[in-house]
Amino acid sequence: MIYQRSSALFAAAQKVIPGGVNSPVRAFKAVGGDPIFVKEAKGAYLYDEDGNRLIDYINSWGPMILGHAYQPVVDAVVEKAKKGTSFGMPTEIETQIAELAVSMVPNIDKIRFVNSGTEACMSAVRLARGYTNKDKIIKFAGCYHGHSDSFLIQAGSGAVTFGSPNSPGVTKGTAQDTLLARYNDLDHVEQIIESNKDEIACIIIEPVAGNMGCIPPVKGFLQGLRALCDTHNILLIFDEVMTGFRLAKGGAQELLGVDADIVTFGKVIGGGLPVGAFAAREEIMNHLAPLGPVYQAGTLSGNPLAMAAGLAMLTELNTNPETFKSLAEKTEYLHKGIEKALKHHYVTHTINRVGSMISVHFAKDHVVDFDSAASGNNETFKKFFHGMLDNGIYIAPSAFETWFITNALTYKDLDDTIAVVEKVAATL
Repeated sequence: MIYQRSSALFAAAQKVIPGGVNSPVRAFKAVGGDPIFVKEAKGAYLYDEDGNRLIDYINSWGPMILGHAYQPVVDAVVEKAKKGTSFGMPTEIETQIAELAVSMVPNIDKIRFVNSGTEACMSAVRLARGYTNKDKIIKFAGCYHGHSDSFLIQAGSGAVTFGSPNSPGVTKGTAQDTLLARYNDLDHVEQIIESNKDEIACIIIEPVAGNMGCIPPVKGFLQGLRALCDTHNILLIFDEVMTGFRLAKGGAQELLGVDADIVTFGKVIGGGLPVGAFAAREEIMNHLAPLGPVYQAGTLSGNPLAMAAGLAMLTELNTNPETFKSLAEKTEYLHKGIEKALKHHYVTHTINRVGSMISVHFAKDHVVDFDSAASGNNETFKKFFHGMLDNGIYIAPSAFETWFITNALTYKDLDDTIAVVEKVAATL
């Protein structure tokens, strides 16, 4: 495929935008080459500035669950825009989508809308700290909760350690209140809690990890976290920015049967527009201003365009719950096809899948945490990525990102994708 115009646009962008992109993973640093500039998209397909058509397995990192330019969402946004794009005042549609979200998700009474997943997770942690009157939090290596200071933490040495910043601009003081645990390692979490008794406000986790590739929780892990939180008066936060309204109507809580104390949302809840939200039981949410002392605000929170898009999307998912079954079936079909193709050419790999999230790891052992994800062969992934791209398949330009399946994909699209995997596998 020819990407002449994309390369020219990237060169121009680098002169006025840091790195030429407004979010780092878009720069293709992990895979090499120049990023693809998209001109438009429809259904399961992207159309780039050079006129190439690509089958899309990113889907704006999750929200396009029903496909790009999904007509009910587009219509809702257009009609709402005609009446004004932002007011900074209450609107009826905010209550309508709040009522719908609360009815779909277990264990929440109230929800507050914000503008991004980062803002949702940052606010959820602040609320947990205010509610418990404790300062420290536990997060997991490889889980990404946005770019708020508290979350940009890497592991130090030793089994139980304070975090250290992995971005300049994050203070050591902030890092010291973030404790880093190993995903799927309940014993490690328990050690951290024992070493910081009565100091931990919350544990925040992606219930199905998506930012080190798709990594499911092992049996009993989330249930064990729930029990530890109950025992030690710690709030359990599920970051469902990726999984919410994607894995089931009620997200990972419903699918996996574990209740969180606070849940964060993004992606799907805005139908593709910038939006986030966090939700919890009434007694927790009532600690937020203006009812309570925990301050959180946003001029564009609940803006009518995002609310219109989100209401149209959630209405469709609530009305047609068979969508989730269809998504899971298509993802399973893709999984089996990719696995067969890679095995045929003796390519070392393991595949993780939950619902409509899937990732291919070029690792010999099961991938259960960040360390095992990092053991994958990144050179093989680079070749795989560019081989797929050159044959019209767009996957995440990083070995540490899940693929997201859209229901707009046809079985012919899946067969075409599997055929490309077969072709590319022969070159790995």
